Amino acid sequence: MSTLKTEIIILTKDFRIEGAIDLVPGARLTDFMNETNQFMVVTDATITDHYKKEILKSSFINLLTSNIQIILPAKNVL
Repeated sequence: MSTLKTEIIILTKDFRIEGAIDLVPGARLTDFMNETNQFMVVTDATITDHYKKEILKSSFINLLTSNIQIILPAKNVL
């Protein structure tokens, strides 16, 4: 099954995470989150604090979904 890399921004209590997730063409981010289990994969991740101080960069992270407070496609940020 083919997927599309979708750039996303995630906010947790302590961090801002920018990276990408793999979505099936035509799928909504809401659908992805509803089908995600306890952890989700984020690739090409940059993690900063809320003051934009870089904490780390990684080609791959597993993120505990219960920590997510906000998630949105990066293209939606004005």
